[in-house]
Amino acid sequence: MKISIIIPTLNEEKGIGKTIDSIKKDVFKKNKWDLEIIIVDGNSTDKTREIAEKKGAKIIIEPRKGYGRAYKTGLKHATGDIIVTGDADATYPFDKIHEYIQTLIDQDLDFITTNRFAKQEKGAMSVKHRFGNLILSTALRILFFIKLKDSQSGMWIFKKEALKHIQPLEKFDDGMPFSEEIKIEMFKNKKLKCREIPSILYTREGKAKLQSFKDGWKNLNFLLKKRTQT
Repeated sequence: MKISIIIPTLNEEKGIGKTIDSIKKDVFKKNKWDLEIIIVDGNSTDKTREIAEKKGAKIIIEPRKGYGRAYKTGLKHATGDIIVTGDADATYPFDKIHEYIQTLIDQDLDFITTNRFAKQEKGAMSVKHRFGNLILSTALRILFFIKLKDSQSGMWIFKKEALKHIQPLEKFDDGMPFSEEIKIEMFKNKKLKCREIPSILYTREGKAKLQSFKDGWKNLNFLLKKRTQT
């Protein structure tokens, strides 16, 4: 079995090395899981690509901007049976993804998303971000009847085959709403078995790029627009 890990980057030299190093590669070898690490880079001007490449990652440069655009490009290049995603700032528990993959296999699930609110290091998320996430998660539950506690989590573990049962990748939003949209598409499809599991959020390495109010407003508008289309 092959695992593809997709990580979008843009000037993440402070976090990308720590992120890749935290992956328990010895467990992957023990389980006989082939590992593919794909970095989708938005033309970083620092040493992000250099660091990632030295650690064995495959580098794909995606000059078109957007969080969703990076994932759409990365997913097209991924060759693994199971896909794992997450940010390059060392906030997501890549040190535990082998456990999440095993959960996917043992419970015969198609898609897992992680709940970062289950456990957080001190200072890992600002009060402003926490409040915004609460509003967006509540809106998603009300509009789409999906019981998620963390609609904005960027760590997902899923079977690549699941992509065949949802809308084509190019129909997904190119920006931050991609995160909530893929959850909606997966959880609302009756052919797929999906679950949210408790996870961890570590403190960030490097400067945050999320624009709280602007990105939050876009995500909320996206939810309202998508609800009228379904």
